[in-house]
Amino acid sequence: MQQASAESIFKEFKEHSISEFFRKNSQMLGYSGKVRSLTTIVHEYVTNSLDACEEAGILPEISVSITEISENKYLITVSDNGPGIPSKLVGKAMATILAGTKFHRYLQQRGQQGIGAAGCTMYSLITTGKPIHVKSSTGKEGYECDISIDIKTNKPIMSNLEKRTEISSGTVIEGTFGDIKYEESDHGVYEYLKRTALSNPHTSIKLTSPDGKDYVFIRSVNEMPKRPKEIKPHPLGIGTNDLIDFAHKSESKKLSSFLVDTFSRVTPGKVTELKEFAKNIDFEKNPADLTWEEAEILVKSFKEIKWVAPEMDAMSTIGDKQIETAIKNILNPTFVSVVERKPRVFKGGIPFVVEAGIAYGGDAGKKTSAIKVDDEKVQNVEGSILRFANKVPMLFDASSCAITEAAKSIQWKRYGITNFDEEPVSVMVNISSVYVPYSGVGKQAVAQEDEIVEEIKLALMDCGRTLQRYISGVKNKKEQESRYKTIMRYVDQLSSDLAEITGNESEDIKHGLISIIENRYKELFTEQTDLA
Repeated sequence: MQQASAESIFKEFKEHSISEFFRKNSQMLGYSGKVRSLTTIVHEYVTNSLDACEEAGILPEISVSITEISENKYLITVSDNGPGIPSKLVGKAMATILAGTKFHRYLQQRGQQGIGAAGCTMYSLITTGKPIHVKSSTGKEGYECDISIDIKTNKPIMSNLEKRTEISSGTVIEGTFGDIKYEESDHGVYEYLKRTALSNPHTSIKLTSPDGKDYVFIRSVNEMPKRPKEIKPHPLGIGTNDLIDFAHKSESKKLSSFLVDTFSRVTPGKVTELKEFAKNIDFEKNPADLTWEEAEILVKSFKEIKWVAPEMDAMSTIGDKQIETAIKNILNPTFVSVVERKPRVFKGGIPFVVEAGIAYGGDAGKKTSAIKVDDEKVQNVEGSILRFANKVPMLFDASSCAITEAAKSIQWKRYGITNFDEEPVSVMVNISSVYVPYSGVGKQAVAQEDEIVEEIKLALMDCGRTLQRYISGVKNKKEQESRYKTIMRYVDQLSSDLAEITGNESEDIKHGLISIIENRYKELFTEQTDLA
């Protein structure tokens, strides 16, 4: 066999754009089945609308229309009342992968990478050959145009730009997409928007389905959620490479001032504490001169100090009342317990908060053993585990998600649940963070980071303890009811026998016995206190 030379091997060596990569690997963006692809498109546009409206302080009004053109081909229109997109930036926003306002900021937003909308534009192009159409107004300018993407260069192609003074503030996106399918299932657009509305009560959402039916999810709260603020990374969770990167980019002149300026919760007093653990480091040196060995020492020293918990200002949670409402609306349970954990950090110094709820009874835990999605049978675990990240529902990739892993790893028998997969119990978990570590760019599963899995487990165990008390109470009441019924079966005979012995009236004895029994079991005749 003739050996190939290095020159011949590398003859085909070429540089490719990120757009070319995702064109060949569109499944990584969530386009891996007809039903899922449609839900992904709606998800990307709706989350962008929610982020834009909230950042502008506008109560979101979002409309989604899906019109069938032919088999597996649909026209999708998504409109909002947000701040609009400046015409000079709309091309990059809609057709440049990894361009946007979110990735570089320590601020909670639903979108993160700057891939979503551009990915939709690319998917429209590769499945129908058509551009998307955008209408938008910022209040200062209104326009409409067609936008496509040059996949080889990852650059936008804008055409047919026209000024429109009559367009109201907001954005309307229209796109024709192929290889997708509308289906009313637990993984379809309706279910996605329903759960989005439940976790975002300040939002009004309207869906027009392909058969012309209108579904309106009415706004239930007329107040905007707390607006997240951009924050600094927390020193806990910072790795050596992170610290080196921050230090070499810093404009601070001293290492001590760099630490105070760059990280959350670092004060001059904390720097003094650090000096006790990192005695060989010169805190007067320029941070640009920080070596890898010194950074390792500092990272280790960070873990020796007691820090104040990360700031909550960068995050906006769903809230315990809304989680309880969402669970009740979806599952109609007999019992609900909700908990919100304190902020924690994972690697990179990124703060996150876990909210969790447990539902028992009603429709909780109900699921079919297998359902069809995209013509393939898949296990449906959504009846028992409802997953959210930054208030966005995740309907796919459940088996690889940190939330699923954490829920499945708990010893539920401790909390009165013999078999989690078969009993009427469901859990709902929301993770809020400035950067959710998704396991894929399709953003349908949270990576199994140890810190996050542990926090989810602790939250669910907090809820589980309350659930255990409830189940014990229910079991105790059933036992009491059984005893009460057993005793009552003998009242007539006992009354008659005592009447013969004492000479008293049988009815009087019977009434007396019933009074004694009912007083003993009086809790059965009062409404049980809700332990939730």
